[in-house]
Amino acid sequence: MTELMLFRQDADGRDVKLSGSTVALEVELQRRVEAGLEQMLGIRFLASEYPTGPWHRGRIDTLGLDENGGPVVIEFKKGSDSGVMSQAVSYLSWLESARHEFEALVRKVLGAEAAESIDWRRPRMICIAAGFSHHDRVAVQRLPERIDLVRYRVFDGGLLGLLLVDSAVGLSSAASSRRYREPATTVDTDPATPVISSPAGSVAVPECLRDLCAELDEALTAWGEVEVAPLRHYIAYRRLVNVASVIFRPKHEAILVYLRLDPDTVELEEGFTRDMRGIGHLGTGDLEVRVVSAADLEKAAPLIRRAFEAA
Repeated sequence: MTELMLFRQDADGRDVKLSGSTVALEVELQRRVEAGLEQMLGIRFLASEYPTGPWHRGRIDTLGLDENGGPVVIEFKKGSDSGVMSQAVSYLSWLESARHEFEALVRKVLGAEAAESIDWRRPRMICIAAGFSHHDRVAVQRLPERIDLVRYRVFDGGLLGLLLVDSAVGLSSAASSRRYREPATTVDTDPATPVISSPAGSVAVPECLRDLCAELDEALTAWGEVEVAPLRHYIAYRRLVNVASVIFRPKHEAILVYLRLDPDTVELEEGFTRDMRGIGHLGTGDLEVRVVSAADLEKAAPLIRRAFEAA
């Protein structure tokens, strides 16, 4: 089992391991994560303890909408629970059958624009628990649903640690309506055309950006477990949250990379980096990096490293 450890430096400069524990009550964990849901997981809060009706006979701990427009179900366990996988599948089944109900909830809490932009191809289940069995981790890789297993620990000083233990990107729902399918996401191209693919879809890479895109993709996936998710308008590189979003601009022979970095911590350079706070744009991330050459990519490498180290 993957171990989550934190260390604090003492007065002599030595690293001292902090003692980690679990919560006494499940609701303590739930309320704390819900309070920082967008910052911790990139998810906008919709509801707590949401009833799933007489057929599914459950009560979902937390419902939300992630930064890519995907519906999210979150389930909390203060310890380890052998039934977490069956519960995950059951709740995702409810979500598939309750689209209109979910859309109405999004419209009520987040507004009409958010409700209209829901991406039903990538519903997501997040299980947050003290631990997961080997069988849980195997099941995640075999199931077609998109499920994240997240391990938590509470440390001295009020610290909360979250660790992504295992994840599966899932398959695009075959039942998705035409309203949510767009040709820019899954494309039929000539075999010679470069494509970025995942089980959830594919995006064709403009020929003029092929070499640059390959180098950028290598730089963005060099930081351990990174999910590459081709979406309707951009490609997301994510762990628990989007760390980078990539958009092609073939007319300008440029690639725009939006990083999850505070622009105030970066020395901005005109034509290369830009503060996007308060500026509407596709993708997620407050720092825009414009890449038009290998030299730009080399300059961007430290920023990419910082974004992934902070994720």
